[in-house]
Amino acid sequence: MGRLVLFLTIIVFFAFSFFSEVQSASFRIINKCRHPIWPGLLSGATSPPLPTTGFLLSAGRSRTITIPRSWSGRIWARTLCGQDSDGKFSCVTADCGSGKVECGGGGAKPPATLAEFTLNGADGLDFYDVSLVDGYNLPMLIVAQGGTRGGCSATGCLVDLNGACPSDLRVARGNGTKSGRGGGVACRSACEAFGDPRYCCSEAYSTPDTCGPSAYSLYFKHACPRAYSYAYDDKTSTYTCASANYLIIFCPLPYTSQKVLGARKDGAPLPLVNKTMMYLSRPHSGSSSSSGPTRTQSIVAYVVAIAVAFFLFCPCLHAL
Repeated sequence: MGRLVLFLTIIVFFAFSFFSEVQSASFRIINKCRHPIWPGLLSGATSPPLPTTGFLLSAGRSRTITIPRSWSGRIWARTLCGQDSDGKFSCVTADCGSGKVECGGGGAKPPATLAEFTLNGADGLDFYDVSLVDGYNLPMLIVAQGGTRGGCSATGCLVDLNGACPSDLRVARGNGTKSGRGGGVACRSACEAFGDPRYCCSEAYSTPDTCGPSAYSLYFKHACPRAYSYAYDDKTSTYTCASANYLIIFCPLPYTSQKVLGARKDGAPLPLVNKTMMYLSRPHSGSSSSSGPTRTQSIVAYVVAIAVAFFLFCPCLHAL
């Protein structure tokens, strides 16, 4: 009898372990920035809790989190964090307002680059995207690994937009707009900057037919073709995969290697990154204007071609 009980216990243990593995996804969050970040995680109202809602991630480090297959929510990175004058934890960008490293149910204060997930949704597919609807603070890349169905495309915003952010959207270290050269730590959305229903897709502009892209959202879209740039940017910005694990990389290389993205031809209608543009700091007018963003500088074609070839084909850079 004792051996039978022991045998059944072992069987139950392995069955439970297998079931738990099948019912969870692995999210590996990687910091490729040259500075520390504090990832934040916010679960949807009906989603199971996560083992953490916020933590420190030093430059060059990663952390893997087990995510329930029924989970939906957001992941982002806070920057320039520390104790404020009251001794509470706070961050200059994407703060969640908890006063602690753990966000504890608080979301990111705009502007913030967001990774959004709904796992095991319609037809058993995961739905995921990178959103700039609430503005931008860091480059981000999502890579699906081991998926069984769906396009499983990589998506994200690989370009640093802060240096060339239009002056009327730019956020400085002191949480204000900054005129002059460079200095921005985040780039606001037009909705947050102006509160205009046309930019927020609200009130009389609350449907896809009445709310289209603006000059400001097109600034984000041109740089990051697969990222959400405004509320109804669904057709080119939502991606699907079944039973995948995910890499969420902050500050990836602008031309991320094919080894990381995988050999799969995802058939996505837009490139992952606009390879014809490199966004640079440039002087901005001291006055704010709502007529549209300034045009950014572009590098001449032969320099871009050399850069692309170097990053994509140099063996020493084929790993992030």
